[in-house]
Parts: sequence; structure tokens; C-alpha cells
Amino acid sequence: MGMLTIWGRLNSHNVKKVAWFAGEIGLPYVRHDVGGQFGMSDAYVAMNPNRLVPTIQDGDMVLWESNAILRYLAARHAPEGMWPTDPAIRAQGDKWMDWQFSFADAQRGAFLNLVRRKVEDRDMEAVAESARQSGEAMLILDRALAGQRWLSGESFGVADVPMGVYAHSFFTLDMERPDVPHVRDWYDRLRERPAYAGTVMIPLT
Repeated sequence: MGMLTIWGRLNSHNVKKVAWFAGEIGLPYVRHDVGGQFGMSDAYVAMNPNRLVPTIQDGDMVLWESNAILRYLAARHAPEGMWPTDPAIRAQGDKWMDWQFSFADAQRGAFLNLVRRKVEDRDMEAVAESARQSGEAMLILDRALAGQRWLSGESFGVADVPMGVYAHSFFTLDMERPDVPHVRDWYDRLRERPAYAGTVMIPLT
């Protein structure tokens, strides 16, 4: 089996998830910039007809959809404990992986306006509404983290990755935020992890 290949630009939240987790578990990979300013080749679209990033190739296996990729990498390559074998414990973490997509929808307006648009083109009403929605969602996460250190349970695992990426943009974007001390503590613990610092904590672009 050859080295893992990741296609996707690193300023994508979904690409960050995969690159961070590969780094977290010590899995060597090569990454190719695809999407956004880098465009997409016909060969890439043949692999991923959704025209989204990321896509991976691991040996002969090609896979797209970021959280499916995370679960695959955890099951195939991660140390035991990164994705619990007990279905009930695993499901408690999995729900936060799926919940992340609704959070992404809530935060998108703030991210696109504050990061991807010129100052004169920003819709600040959309930013305020996005800040409100994502803040309300983070209060839900904060209540969950009041009773556990990690979204994966007693220790860090794959379930922490999707919202871990979005936590960085949540605390970095110049917008109103509620007080979420448990999320902040969890985010601070993530920031101490070298793979997170090197892959996720890059300038938002």
C-alpha cells in the first residue's frame, strides 16, 4: 500500500479535518492543492463528481466526504481508542461529527463575509445573524463539555476533529460570541496538540 494521498486546499475546513487527523495518528501523506483558486482537473472530478474537497486515495481505495474519511482512517490506521469499539460509546461521539454540519451552516455567513469578501462588500447583518446562530449552537456544545473533557469521551479521539476545526474559526472570527468556558477549555487543550497547531491554526483565508 502506498502513501495516503489527500486532494484539497488546506484553507478548507473539511480538508483541515483530514490532514490534522492524519498528522494526529502519525500517518504519512502527500497533499495536493485542489479547489478554490487552484481549480479542479477533469481527473479530480472523475474521482469526486461532487466537485468538492477533500478526496483521498489509500492504496486502491478512493473516498470522498470528510467525516466518512475520518471514520475510515480511524478504523484502518488509528491507534485503538481513537474510535471506540463499543457501539454505544462510539455513537455518542459520532453524533457530534454529524452535528458539525449544522454548525457549519450556522457559521458560514460570518466566515464568508469576514474572510472571503472585501470590507466594502460585507453583509454585516448576515454576520450578526450567523454569529447569533453559531453562538447558540456553541452553548449546546458547552453544556455537553461541562460533563466530559472530550467529545470522544474520556480521551481525545476522532469525534473531536470536525468541531475542533470549526472551534478555531469560531474563536478567531471577529464577531460576537457568548461565554462558553467549557468549549474554550477544550479548544485550549486542542491548541496544545502539535498536529492541530500546525494544520488547523493557520490564517483564515
